[in-house]
Amino acid sequence: MTLFPRLLRLWLGACLHSTRWQVSGSPRALETLTTANQGTVVAFWHRSLTLSPALWFWARTLEPRLALRVLISRNPDGMLIADVVRPWGIIGIHGSSSKKGKNKGGAAVLRTALKELESGSLVGITPDGPRGPAEQVQPGAVALSRLARCAVVPVGMASTSLRLPSWDGLAFPLPFGRGALIMGEPLFQPDATTLQSALNDVSRRAESVVRHRQSNLADRLWRVAGTLLAPALTVMLRIRLHRGRELPGRLRERMGLGSGRRPTGQLLWIHAASVGETLCALPLADALLNARPEMRILFTTATVTGSEIVGRHPLYGQRIIHRFIPHDVPRWLRRFLNLWQPEGAIFVESELWPGIIAACSRRDIPVMLVNGRLSDRSARRWDRLPGPAQRMMKRLTWVAARGPEDAARFRRLGASPVYEDGDLKQDAPPLPYDESEYARLKTLIGKRPVFVAASTHPGEEERVLEAAENARRLQPDLLTILVPRHPARGAELATRFGLPRRSMDQDPTPQTAVWLADTLGELGLFYRLADRCFLGNSLAGKGGGHNPFEPLRLGVPTATGPRMENWREAMAAVSDTIRIVNDVEDLTRWLESPLPPVRAAGLQRSVVSVLRDRILETVER
Repeated sequence: MTLFPRLLRLWLGACLHSTRWQVSGSPRALETLTTANQGTVVAFWHRSLTLSPALWFWARTLEPRLALRVLISRNPDGMLIADVVRPWGIIGIHGSSSKKGKNKGGAAVLRTALKELESGSLVGITPDGPRGPAEQVQPGAVALSRLARCAVVPVGMASTSLRLPSWDGLAFPLPFGRGALIMGEPLFQPDATTLQSALNDVSRRAESVVRHRQSNLADRLWRVAGTLLAPALTVMLRIRLHRGRELPGRLRERMGLGSGRRPTGQLLWIHAASVGETLCALPLADALLNARPEMRILFTTATVTGSEIVGRHPLYGQRIIHRFIPHDVPRWLRRFLNLWQPEGAIFVESELWPGIIAACSRRDIPVMLVNGRLSDRSARRWDRLPGPAQRMMKRLTWVAARGPEDAARFRRLGASPVYEDGDLKQDAPPLPYDESEYARLKTLIGKRPVFVAASTHPGEEERVLEAAENARRLQPDLLTILVPRHPARGAELATRFGLPRRSMDQDPTPQTAVWLADTLGELGLFYRLADRCFLGNSLAGKGGGHNPFEPLRLGVPTATGPRMENWREAMAAVSDTIRIVNDVEDLTRWLESPLPPVRAAGLQRSVVSVLRDRILETVER
């Protein structure tokens, strides 16, 4: 070997070996490329030719008996490449397609390649080489796979590199960079169009992985901030534990630690912040588990109340594992992802953490946002940080928005693709309830009219109770069931208003005007007891509203305040059924009015099945 090929080989080897490669893709392709004596065609675009030794280094590490061959043209450039890679055990087969009547050894090289495939070698080919047009499949690869009757594995390759001014922009790798090798599903005797589409797909994915794995200044600043805040977050966790907002024995989960082992097989990660998001995500989890009996789900929540909802699922501890999501600290996230290694991450509604999304992207874990919600306030905040916002949004594999308004905001911030599948909460089953407890309370309450004030927030209880007291002038036996959004406020509300508490096993008596239902996960029970209800977080404070489908699906006449910004599209869908009250007087008049009819038809949609199929397609491609 002359001096120049040696220097080129030293440079190429140093660059490829110092690059941090991420290998992923079709499980069947990964198995095929690491099985000796199988005979497989490996296809990649010509611009990736200088990166292809990394594929062989990876495969040979797993299976040293592999025989590696690559089709290389007979021109000087091709001969140079063959000289460079030969010491690595990569043997060139020289020749290329004939053009303009010139014999370039195409027939001979095809015969040699067929013999190599029959003997069980892996044979690499650049379907657009050696002279292009770039990314256009020429007849050779298709003919070879058909004659050999073997699979073609399309491979996308990308790394931190320069693009040379050649006809295809040949990649010239740089040292200590990041790289990606993405294997597509094996194709059996494909036509040119199918192979070209598959190569474009895996190449785009590889380039996307490398682009997203490379940190910019904003990423580094975010990681530094998380690292510096780690001690303060540890102190905060201790304070939350003291206040009953964390569970003893599970605090370490917030740091990516804790007991548990990853189950074998496919594992999907679903994250929901709290109760509402958890309730709407569980039907999706059920649909995924039903579709894939071998699948397990890692379900994370940010709150204890969300964990309690997951803990009631019949498959909890079997096919559903619960953990608290770690805080956005780089070291804590690494621990978490190293332990669980999910095949895909599904975030619900508006749980967008730049560090978590970047960490998943660096590991080529597809991140999907379902029931995507972006309020006016949140969109304005992200608009002030256009660079970081767009970088984060582009790392999302896809977004399924609740409706056109949310979809437009996500697209404006750079997310793509964005689907408009509808509201997942509209697809949820009726809230569960305890039938025996319903019968017992129904007997206690008798024929008294029942008004449920559901999911109330600070500043609303006073107004709701004032309206209920006003309504008692016409309905002296009216029973108001006050259900605060956060049951932990029960002691405070009971003291302030002098109310009996369900959490203390204090049942309503015939003389009880207001009963405080400060328990978790029983809204289905209280809605079924109600003659009418009011949805909180809509009359005072910042507002935003709560799920209007839950009571309406059970046929309960429902009112809300005017501050339902987070549910605008849902409110438009039920505008002929739901009542909006602006103040105490409006609510009083509604409570005193005859019971209005409820339109329950049309509230159910098949959002879950659409999301299920898209998620499975994403993680299995």
